[in-house]
Amino acid sequence: MPELAAPLLAWYDRAARNLPWRSPDATPWAVLVSEFMLQQTPVNRVLPVYTEWLERWPQPAALAADSPGEAVRRWGRLGYPRRALRLYAAAVVIRDRHHGAVPAEVSDLEALPGVGSYTARAVAAFAFGKRVPVVDTNVRRVVARAVNGSGAAGPAATARDMAAVEALLPMAPDSAARFSVALMELGALVCVAGVPRCADCPLAGGCAWRTAGCPPYTGPRPRAQKFSGTDRQVRGLLMAILRESAQPVGKAALDLVWADARQRERALAGLVSDGLAVRHGDGRYALPSR
Repeated sequence: MPELAAPLLAWYDRAARNLPWRSPDATPWAVLVSEFMLQQTPVNRVLPVYTEWLERWPQPAALAADSPGEAVRRWGRLGYPRRALRLYAAAVVIRDRHHGAVPAEVSDLEALPGVGSYTARAVAAFAFGKRVPVVDTNVRRVVARAVNGSGAAGPAATARDMAAVEALLPMAPDSAARFSVALMELGALVCVAGVPRCADCPLAGGCAWRTAGCPPYTGPRPRAQKFSGTDRQVRGLLMAILRESAQPVGKAALDLVWADARQRERALAGLVSDGLAVRHGDGRYALPSR
């Protein structure tokens, strides 16, 4: 449906959010950092951490010369702190194998630590203007409604989803990259998961879902993930203590964060196993140094 491109791009030009990683001056490294941070994290939480991160580590080599523990510390409360370790590891590989420059090819990007299919294509498109399909939750929802006439996208299927988006891309690489980010923006701002703002949608006139009368979605839905009381919550509380201390932390201080000793010990052991914390010989814990 190439007729989607013109109205969508015109809408994006006037309605897109002014985000730093979309700036013409944004480097490929800045785009890569943003993609790591935006995974399962809202833009408003990412912005201050992203700004501080790029000021401290404006190039991959700068991060690679620091410590993984400092990367985790500066990650703050974005959540899923293993992303910080993987981004640090990616910076080391970029420095050592790519002469300090973020690679442009999808295959090279996918070989970086922590970079999967989506992130590789997002960086290739948004940092280098390549014509590759970029598919996230927002894109899948827009395509499901506007093209397939379904109220929701249903379970992800990577190959099928990428093929569906690739069929919609304009042939010119630069236009294709802008089209991809415009699809994401439309899903984030207008074609939202709850009640879509169809009156503001540039695709409303040709939307297959609206044409069908907006039938309710009856297919399988992902299970909602709870947070309260989970090991993930306990890990976050332990990480907060480690991040806020410039010195190794005694076990007694960590024991105060959660009453359930078994769950607390399991969470702490998981942090050590994941490389997010290290246990010193004297029994104290700290962020990793190298």
